[in-house]
Amino acid sequence: MQLKIVNAKILTPAEIIDNGVVLVNHGKIMSIAATDNGESADEVIDAEGKYLAPGFIDIHVHGGGGHDFMDNTVEAFLGIANLHARFGTTAITPTTLSCEKEDLLKTLDTYAEAHKLNHNVAQFIGMHIEGPYFSMEQRGAQDARFIRKPDPQEYKEIIDRYNYVKRWSAAPELDGAIEFGRYLVEHNILAAIAHTDGIDEDVFAAFDAGYSHATHFYSGMSTVSRRNAFRYAGVVEATYLLDDMTVEIIADGKHLPASLLKLIYKIKGPEKIALITDAMRAAGMPEGPSVLGSYKNGQEVIVEDGVAKMPDRTAFAGSVATADMLVRNMVNMAGVPLIEAVKMATAVPAKIMKAHTKGELVPGKDADIVLFDDDINISRTIIGGRVVFSAGN
Repeated sequence: MQLKIVNAKILTPAEIIDNGVVLVNHGKIMSIAATDNGESADEVIDAEGKYLAPGFIDIHVHGGGGHDFMDNTVEAFLGIANLHARFGTTAITPTTLSCEKEDLLKTLDTYAEAHKLNHNVAQFIGMHIEGPYFSMEQRGAQDARFIRKPDPQEYKEIIDRYNYVKRWSAAPELDGAIEFGRYLVEHNILAAIAHTDGIDEDVFAAFDAGYSHATHFYSGMSTVSRRNAFRYAGVVEATYLLDDMTVEIIADGKHLPASLLKLIYKIKGPEKIALITDAMRAAGMPEGPSVLGSYKNGQEVIVEDGVAKMPDRTAFAGSVATADMLVRNMVNMAGVPLIEAVKMATAVPAKIMKAHTKGELVPGKDADIVLFDDDINISRTIIGGRVVFSAGN
């Protein structure tokens, strides 16, 4: 099937093409042009002057639409992918929480089942295991019952059994964490630092071992501290000092204020920042009581003020963001140019996850495309050249 999109403001990696034309064939982008050369197509979409961008890629998401990936059902996996596709997400990395090994294995098994049916919703591009190898002091909303040190027998079994584990987040200061990071890299898995109470030297050692990414930057990690009267740079400062370390940020307008969004952008730059939702099951749902994680072992939370909180309201417990919101906030709150905000939601996460066929409007890449207006309200989501969401339908 051939698809032609006309009269669009096309966000290419280098520029915005006004009144541009994109031609799609068999799920791939065939050409991008500034004028319509009259090519025939089975379907023609008039963009009506709206922006045409690569589909958003969310590399850290737990749920949405009333589902969590750790519900361990195909229905949950597909329901989450469907909800986020409505807001412009075309690819996602399903993410776990710290849990019992049995539940983790079940989630990974369910991924394989759901992936076979993952056609007309946001595409799965590998699993992200978040935990359970975390600092107890920086666990945040991670359940303390399941937090533990890296277990070589456990993680080697999982990596050997599930070749679609593409990312694992851990605290680098834990005993065995450096060896764990090296093992991940040897198996082509992204090693990320997260929920860590380490100091700068822990991060530098982890980076040398292959940890190259910081999970939900600022959330669940240390900053400057004093120990025996001496000041030490924390994980945040060490990450800034490492030019080649990428970061991801929850730009939901709640987890990070505008000042920090601006600071991260100023220091790391758009090439090193990925926008993530870190969304839990309440994304796209009314505010009120909810559950973080599975219904079996999850934690009760309250969703209010546009964010999930622990019941005592002392800490956040995940976001209810969607990808369109992230881009909108980077533009409106942080003053980032639209083309760079979109890059942080598309090309950068694609590069981090080595999803080489995604993330840019370039001939030969997957026709994962999103159409939105000046306020980044989604009009259409196209995955593999097929319209999976159209506003008003």
